[in-house]
Amino acid sequence: MPTNILAGTVHNVPKDLRATLNSSTAIRDAWNSLTPLARNEWICWVTSVKKDETRKQHIKRTREDLLKGKHRPCCWIGCIHRTDKPVSPSVQGILNKRKK
Repeated sequence: MPTNILAGTVHNVPKDLRATLNSSTAIRDAWNSLTPLARNEWICWVTSVKKDETRKQHIKRTREDLLKGKHRPCCWIGCIHRTDKPVSPSVQGILNKRKK
């Protein structure tokens, strides 16, 4: 089985997510059909959590959602690591609240 998993615009695919994406042709094809920005959102969503347990849940949901045809994680502020555009005021407000 080929293991060509495409990366995001800012983030590379971590090993644990890569293993899940390579677990079937359907999931790998769904992943590789996403835009680089969409892949970046999924990667950042998976890696931005603090607990290993939560990360495993995010990887599981990534697999499930991609197989359902979803293109981006739902109900998430988005990747704050991109440098091609400034963080929006609404996202900056959320980040400021998290710092407190």
